[in-house]
Amino acid sequence: MSEIRFRAPRFAPKAGQPFYQELTKRVNAYFEQNNISPKGNAKLYVKTGILIGGFLTAYLGLVLAAPSFSTAWMLWLALGLLTAAIGFNIMHDGAHGSFSKHNWLNEMAGHTVNFLGASILMWKTKHNTVHHTFTNIEGVDDDIDAGSLLRMAPGQERRGFHRFQHLYFSTLYALLYIYWVVYTDYKKYFSGKVGQVPIPKLTRFQHISFWAWKALHLVLFVGLPMWKLGFLPWLGGFMLMGMTAGFVLSIVFQLAHVVTEASFTPYVAGETLETEDEWAIYQMKTTANFATKSKFLTWFLGGLNFQVEHHLFPRISHIHYPDLSKIVKETAAEFNVQYHEFKTFASAVRSHVQHLRMMGQMA
Repeated sequence: MSEIRFRAPRFAPKAGQPFYQELTKRVNAYFEQNNISPKGNAKLYVKTGILIGGFLTAYLGLVLAAPSFSTAWMLWLALGLLTAAIGFNIMHDGAHGSFSKHNWLNEMAGHTVNFLGASILMWKTKHNTVHHTFTNIEGVDDDIDAGSLLRMAPGQERRGFHRFQHLYFSTLYALLYIYWVVYTDYKKYFSGKVGQVPIPKLTRFQHISFWAWKALHLVLFVGLPMWKLGFLPWLGGFMLMGMTAGFVLSIVFQLAHVVTEASFTPYVAGETLETEDEWAIYQMKTTANFATKSKFLTWFLGGLNFQVEHHLFPRISHIHYPDLSKIVKETAAEFNVQYHEFKTFASAVRSHVQHLRMMGQMA
């Protein structure tokens, strides 16, 4: 049987639906009138130094200082939190080209994900191309596909055990980082696809880079700490780091799209899907903000509690999202476009759990 060719879903043309054109005009005017760059600034670079400095301090404390059991576990926990924070703040902006106006700095920032064990090559296709273009389109958006273990969207097959998924989802989320590092990157590499979407053909240098970074991660986070700490202390610590990072990464990204307020779109492989909405309005319907008044969460999450603004303007640094949100809200209200927002982190979590419960019960 021949393989079904992927046909990219299509969005309504921007012409005749001027929401995004007007919004872009106002956002551009904001940067021009304030004479500031839409890329990262000194605040982001100071934060970068803090996060990377903290990560290196914790790592070197583990492999060089021979810490006590209790201290070692605190350092592993810190590494897990800092792994997530570096991903949110540095890698994410770098991969989108919003960390700096200089491409080489964006590349360096994006490549921090390689140091942490994942692959920037796979991430750019999975996240930048697939997720940001085809958000919440079932069977295309890899972020809402957890195989048979979780049912996140109405069009996915329901299994009997899904009625308990709102109780066990946190355990699966905690395993994300480890699963990502040891399995999903390799699956994408060897299949040449993210779900149904083909990955651009890799150059010889990119193939070498993929394996070199994977080897370096094995040396730094498996071989060296295992040698210095012993197998069981390393295994327990690595699992703590990985599960901490995995849960934090998972819950933050899921609160933006897998909630009761967000919409989902079914897709049949091989058929052409055409949505009624222009791309920007579709993004508004499938995305939600949360806890935007929390300065700590905004700092730690790299502005990913402002997911609406991020999905509309991914090439603008997260440093600017709080100010842009005012423009987006006003413009959305004028055009009668939905703007989803949860006032607190807890309310977003409740909506996510409620959505999982609904998906586990409905046919």
